[in-house]
Amino acid sequence: MRLMQVRDPFTREMEAWRNAVLNEMLNEVPSSTYREDRPWALALDVAETEDKFIVKASLPGISPDDLDITFTDNVLTIKGEIKQEQDIEEGKYHLRERRYGMFQRSIALPVPVNADKIEATYKDGVLTLSIPKVEEIKPKKISVKAS
Repeated sequence: MRLMQVRDPFTREMEAWRNAVLNEMLNEVPSSTYREDRPWALALDVAETEDKFIVKASLPGISPDDLDITFTDNVLTIKGEIKQEQDIEEGKYHLRERRYGMFQRSIALPVPVNADKIEATYKDGVLTLSIPKVEEIKPKKISVKAS
């Protein structure tokens, strides 16, 4: 006995559409959404210890003089610009992913900090900020005296 399989035309069209979309996705490299005419958000690592915040940002190839770091109303802002290198004249690019142009990132810290004692260092392309908390915020250990 032979079973007959009836195919719905809608199902056939959906399968063809799905295959076309998959083929397009697999065969084409998606275009980048990066635009040089607007600032891009700087990726940060923010850690908290008992007495300070530590903020790190990878900024290879930038001069520390091209950084603008401000702290106002408990908001840290890091701005700068990575200059675009000259294009290769005698060849062509196969891949070009490094970002250039203006960047900016602002973060609000959850507790008050001592803005006068913020320290910034730049070594091996990594910007590190050490932001101490104010004394009132730090937990105080209270010892119990036995009589």
